[in-house]
Order: sequence, then C-alpha cells, then structure tokens
Amino acid sequence: MSFELLKSASDSRARLGVLHTVHGDVPTPIFMPVGTRATVKALSPRELEEDLDARIILGNTYHLFLRPGMEIMAAAGGLHRFMNWNRPILTDSGGFQVFSLAKLRKIERDGVRFASHIDGSRIFLGPVESMRIQRTLNSDIVMAFDECTPYPCTFEQAEKSLEITLRWERMSREQPLNDGQLRFGIVQGSTFPELRRRAAEGVVDIGFDGYAIGGVSVGESEPEMMLAVDAAVPFLPEDKPRYLMGVGTPRQIVESVARGVDMFDCVMPTRLGRHGSAFMADGSTLPIKAGRFARDFTPVAPECGCYTCRNFTRAYLRHLFNVNEILGVRLLTLHNVHFFLNLAREIREAVAEDRLNVLRERFRPATGDALL
Repeated sequence: MSFELLKSASDSRARLGVLHTVHGDVPTPIFMPVGTRATVKALSPRELEEDLDARIILGNTYHLFLRPGMEIMAAAGGLHRFMNWNRPILTDSGGFQVFSLAKLRKIERDGVRFASHIDGSRIFLGPVESMRIQRTLNSDIVMAFDECTPYPCTFEQAEKSLEITLRWERMSREQPLNDGQLRFGIVQGSTFPELRRRAAEGVVDIGFDGYAIGGVSVGESEPEMMLAVDAAVPFLPEDKPRYLMGVGTPRQIVESVARGVDMFDCVMPTRLGRHGSAFMADGSTLPIKAGRFARDFTPVAPECGCYTCRNFTRAYLRHLFNVNEILGVRLLTLHNVHFFLNLAREIREAVAEDRLNVLRERFRPATGDALL
C-alpha cells in the first residue's frame, strides 16, 4: 500500500501517516514547498534537503510544459534529474493554471483550448495530454486533470463544472503512467456542500491512490474554505491520503489537519519572503523592511532555530532589502520555508501526543472564531 495510517487522534479528526513513494517516504501531515518551474524560488536543492529537510516538493505541469518543454525534459531524464532533487515530487495537472493564467480559454469535451500567457500561442490541454506530460516528468504523485471552479459561481455553474471534472478524471484514470507513479483525484464543487459530497463520492468511485480537495483559496472566505473541507472529508477513504490544494496560512493548515487533511502546499512562504515579510510563531507576519527595525539587532524570530535567525538580525535583513541585495530574499525565504516545515513537524508531534487542540489555540485570533 502507498499510504499507511499510523494513528487517529482522540481530540480531533487529525491523523498521522506515512506516504510511500519511489523516491522515499513522506510523513504526514506534511507541508510541500512549491517549485513551480523546477525550483523552489531562492533556495537550492541542497538547502531544501540538508538545511530544511523538505520531504517532498511540487512541480508545475503547465509551466514546465511551456518552458523548457517536454522534449528537453525527456532528454534530461525527467524532473528529478533535471533539477537534481532526489526526494519525492508531486506535480499538479495544469488545470488550475489554465483557469488562472490562460488567455481566451475555451472548454471542449476532452480538454481546454487556450492561448499561452507567455506568447499567445494556441495550446490544447486535457486529461490525456496532462497525464502524458506528467509521465514524462516522472513525478512521484500525479494529479488528475480537472476544472477549477471560479469563485463566486452559481450552483448551476458549479454543477456543470463538476460534471466536466468527473469526466476528465475518469479519462485521467485510464491513461498509462510509469511504474511507481501514484495518481490522485480531485474533489471540486465550489462552496456547495451537496456538490462537494457528490464530487467526493464520484472521485472515490473512479478510484485513486489519494484524494485532493481543490477549488479552494480562490477568493472565498476562510469559513467557506473550511465548509468545503468539512463537506468532502467524511466521504474520502480513511486509508488514502487527503490533500488540500493551495492552502494556506498556518491557521488554515492547523484547522484543516484537525478536520482530517494530511497534505498541503502554498506559495505563501516564498512569495512573502520575496516581498520582505517573515512568519512569526503565532502565524502572523513581520514587515522586515519597516523603518522601526533599522536598529533592531535581535533575530527575525527569536524562538526560531533556522539558519537565518541563528545568524542574522532584523536590522541586517532590513538593510539587505533596502539596498536590493538578493541575499535578503534568500535568507527570508529560508526562514519562511523553515517555519512551515517546522509547523508540520509540530503538528505531527501534537497529533502523536493527542494535544492538537492545544496547538490550535496558538493560531486563533484573540476574539476567537466560532465559525472554525
């Protein structure tokens, strides 16, 4: 079996597990840094593996298909060899990027015809093409091709989109992959619980190695996001991993783990690092470029044990950003990715000791939030 369920928490629906892949085992719950174009921005594979102990990262089917292209990727021997990363990789299907980036998008029976966001060239991408691309990339986990429902949308729009997604996921399931590649299905349905349940049951009926909840973090409120999770998780198998796509903030991750989710990814650590914001212990962010830090010779986050916080001060980081030195971006990105990976380790320890609800309190706002 590709997934072992090691423990179910007594104080929530959280789980401990391990996902077995060709390139190694992944403990869950886990956070996966995003490596959109065969790189986690500002970090080297050595830093990710040796300094941060990232157990799995993401690659982006859409972007890698456009550049460098599959001819080069095949000649390189796949994505692991191309980027010199020897641990597991999950690749998305490209469906979300077609939804968010493509110009002149036209949905057809077997996929989407669109214009590239780079040069306007006409491209067709569907489940057959997406699976072929991911087979060439030879990622450990392959995502089925789906349509990401926009927010907001009507029930009728979401229902029609779901019908398309289920058809494409059935086609994705039928396509050949390389030995050892795992295939995950995706639950859509927007903010409608009835559709989320229908999607979960439909995707489970098709049969995948794991199941993702997609179509979240697209503009909906946090309570609506949690509603989508609550509506889908009860209908997903206990013995398969559950992945909440594109999420999220530390609080969203902890709350979703408590609801039974195992895997997460988000560009937030690297994106905010590039723009000068550092994550703090309670999940808040510190604007390191602010003038008040010019003479602050304390670590970025005093309680943090990352390389950045052990060796450099807020004043130094502020200086690097103010003079546009790339080291500032690298150091702050390293800190942020460390924060998210360390949060995943803290979550696993809390679940193992049946104290996740204690950890949840750290990320609740002072006013509380009954909706979560």
